Amino acid sequence: MARDWALFLHLVGVLLFVGASVAVTALRLLAIGKDRPSEGALLLRAVRPLVPLVGLGLVLTIAAGAWLAHELGFPYGSGWLRWTYALIAWLVVVGALAGRLDRRTRELAEREASAGDEASSELIRRLRDPVALTLDASMLAATLAIVALMVWKP
Repeated sequence: MARDWALFLHLVGVLLFVGASVAVTALRLLAIGKDRPSEGALLLRAVRPLVPLVGLGLVLTIAAGAWLAHELGFPYGSGWLRWTYALIAWLVVVGALAGRLDRRTRELAEREASAGDEASSELIRRLRDPVALTLDASMLAATLAIVALMVWKP
């Protein structure tokens, strides 16, 4: 019975974490193609309520995953678990950096939306910033790698 609850909570956490993470990335990418700052700001504002879901999903995934590993008798020092924890640390650090960049971009888009709704070259540059896009892509890749590690446990 405990194993079933651990698995259920772990899967709920994974769904929240992965679903909200993909939604954040999709909204960020959709904002790139918008002509008016008000449209980009709307999409970037939609990211804000998803961030707590990413965090809640991550915490639930880790806690229930540790419980599930205990129930199934997996040693906590297993290579696949160590890689998972390293990737989670990467997500936390890079997520904080990318979140700051995205917040500044959103704030600029909101200012430009209220001041005539014409995109500046600065806003266009920030939306297409290769550093921010690379950070987002690395988080998506890390998320997929974590799911793969959980499924195949190499």
